[in-house]
Amino acid sequence: MVHDFSPFLIQFSDTFGVRWYGLSYIMGFIAAYLLMVWLSHRQRTEMNSELVGDFITYIAIGTLVGGRLGYCLFYSPDLFTKFKESFPYWGVLAVNEGGMASHGGMIGITVACLLFARKHHLNVLHLFDLVTISGPIGVFFGRIANFINGELVGRPAPPDFPLAVKFPQDMWSWAGEDLGKFRDITGIVEKLGVSRDQWNQLLERFTLSGEARNEVYEIVTKIINEIQNGNTAIKTEIAPFLIARYPSQLFEAVGEGLLVFLILFFLWRRPRKSGFIASMFCVLYGIFRIIGEQFRMPDAHIGFQLFGMTRGQWLSIALVAIGLFLMFWWSRTTTMVTQGWGKVHSIKLSRK
Repeated sequence: MVHDFSPFLIQFSDTFGVRWYGLSYIMGFIAAYLLMVWLSHRQRTEMNSELVGDFITYIAIGTLVGGRLGYCLFYSPDLFTKFKESFPYWGVLAVNEGGMASHGGMIGITVACLLFARKHHLNVLHLFDLVTISGPIGVFFGRIANFINGELVGRPAPPDFPLAVKFPQDMWSWAGEDLGKFRDITGIVEKLGVSRDQWNQLLERFTLSGEARNEVYEIVTKIINEIQNGNTAIKTEIAPFLIARYPSQLFEAVGEGLLVFLILFFLWRRPRKSGFIASMFCVLYGIFRIIGEQFRMPDAHIGFQLFGMTRGQWLSIALVAIGLFLMFWWSRTTTMVTQGWGKVHSIKLSRK
């Protein structure tokens, strides 16, 4: 299968429209709000609908700010010192360069919970539980959007793997690997109105001329757009030059998103000490992320690290360790218990 999904749900111009990625965030926050309201009513907590709405606002800001700063810190520190004359001027604000980091988003959410708990005199561990049981829903939508965007692609898959996907976006990496691959698609380029001689001249000047590089990238963009717009002829011709990959984004959507949510939701059917769900999230998410990254390519500018593992896997190992420590610590120090959703009891909650 050649990936041909458009990143736009509704497109108004070549670069402007309603994108699936942005929509995934909105859907995640809406789902989190509805789940928190349902849990708050079912568990008889002190969080009413209005307070949940305010909490979601804090969480949204924490997710976006933490996610972006986390990417810059963990994956591309050079963005902190990268400035340019055009909007958005600062590399940190250029979200199209690298995107977001889920581990950074978790840090941002943690800060948001602490601030909200302090402002409204709520038990912060209960807030951690609420946000971590609803968070995997957002992860699920986000990974689906990653797949639609053709980003965070998987590692090469065996030729006979039935779910393998070929991403035209792989052409962006050809410049750093082998310019000869660009020559292989000369026939496709000619279908876009660029002659063989023009194409060869652009490739010859590629490494020396920024203008030539930009023209090559524009042509690559046109090829991808043609495929996304339903040009089956180009889609068929490009297929032999693309690598069949695991749909790692979908694997992660099921593991880090759906399965983590279902396990946590099942565990909270019974009364639990505050913090239990949050610590379990750290453990479960970390484990599924480590597994999922076995099928996912590491960031090109980072590559594989110690013991052949990725940066995401090492961060997830740390997250599992933190989760196990918090589970042990909170089990010994926490007295507040939150009603499970499965059977309603009357449990008095203290404000701490």
